[in-house]
Amino acid sequence: MPTKAVCVLNGQVQGTIYFTQENSKCPVQVTGEVSGLSQGLHGFHIHEFGDNTNGCISAGAHFNPHGKDHGGPTHEVRHVGDLGNVEAGGDGVAKVNISDKIISLEGEHSIIGRTLVVHADPDDLGQGGHELSLTTGNAGARLACGVVGITKA
Repeated sequence: MPTKAVCVLNGQVQGTIYFTQENSKCPVQVTGEVSGLSQGLHGFHIHEFGDNTNGCISAGAHFNPHGKDHGGPTHEVRHVGDLGNVEAGGDGVAKVNISDKIISLEGEHSIIGRTLVVHADPDDLGQGGHELSLTTGNAGARLACGVVGITKA
């Protein structure tokens, strides 16, 4: 039986993101949509804490249990929580359809109880040469966030 989770994003933009993992050896499928975005790319990351008491800032840094540099979702060196970018069209909607082999819905890399954040700017995937490239991807402000929770649906 697959494990399923959901995250409702709230803030300057809104969205609902679903996570499905068939078993612990399979990638996590990440689907859903975010609306209210400016057209273009927006950083999309799992942050370390499931705490939104002071808005998205309470979520802490990217989920990075191994102390690695920031990277893209297909890079050898990356944070566990580095999911890259979502892209909004002219209507401000980003349709999300990601398959990720590093995050999990159980075990050491579980994202359950952590926060998903959508950022204002593109994630440079650690390749931008900016002082923040290797920590945040220079993805800018946190537009919306929500805690990832188990669901039965």
